[in-house]
Amino acid sequence: LSESAWKEHMSGHITEITHCMEKTDKAFRLILIRRPWQPKLDDAKGEAKPEEEWKRYVAIATNRSESIPEVLAWYHQRGEKSENRLKELKGGFHMEYMPCGSFEGNSMFFALGVLAYNLHMLFKQVVLPKEWRKYQIKTIRWKFYQVGGKVVSHARSLILKVAGWAIPLFEEVRERCRKLAFS
Repeated sequence: LSESAWKEHMSGHITEITHCMEKTDKAFRLILIRRPWQPKLDDAKGEAKPEEEWKRYVAIATNRSESIPEVLAWYHQRGEKSENRLKELKGGFHMEYMPCGSFEGNSMFFALGVLAYNLHMLFKQVVLPKEWRKYQIKTIRWKFYQVGGKVVSHARSLILKVAGWAIPLFEEVRERCRKLAFS
């Protein structure tokens, strides 16, 4: 890119181009950020290398259509939002590796995993107590789904016996589910 393509941005420069990967005709937007990097010494002379050789580049590939500042704002908040969601999807729902050798099989596996994740998030936001919203699936699995219990049949009734501390939690969840069913 020519120098005229770069615009001042914070302590560096920024530009935008459209890029297309090899063997595909689908283009995407590429936002490039160039910032100064700590100068490295030229090994042979012990002097700093020319400025052109010590610039740090960051590329953001996106299909978002907002302005560059809006895309950067969205990108920089990703750690709290999308990155943590992806981490939970991969780690909590075992989506780190695709199990099949075919694209269609992996696509179905991933679609089912995302559906399970979305149902979990709905359950967490609507049914579980408010203080549970901060927990990831691993914690909810450990504290809620894996509570030890025993189903007992007595006098033509089925009774679930659980630890005393879990009874108020299960009653609250049951009541919230009942209200949802009849609302």
